[in-house]
Amino acid sequence: MIARRYFVRGRVQGVGFRYFVRQHANALGLNGYTLNLDDGRVEVFAMGTQAQLEELSGYLWKGPRMAEVRGVDEEEAAPESVRGFEIER
Repeated sequence: MIARRYFVRGRVQGVGFRYFVRQHANALGLNGYTLNLDDGRVEVFAMGTQAQLEELSGYLWKGPRMAEVRGVDEEEAAPESVRGFEIER
């Protein structure tokens, strides 16, 4: 199990992005969370296999229909004690 943190830039708040992420993360069997940041980005923390995280990354670049993703920054993260995939603030 590995963990990654993603920061998604663009028009990603107010368009259902966090719900989109939760839906796909749950379907992939990932643990983690997503939240809106004050600077307009969406943060995603996810734990799973390399293949699961690569698939999630593809969804992050796509986003829901009304989103306009301009970039996804990714970094390694330390695993956290989370179960399931939730939306935070």
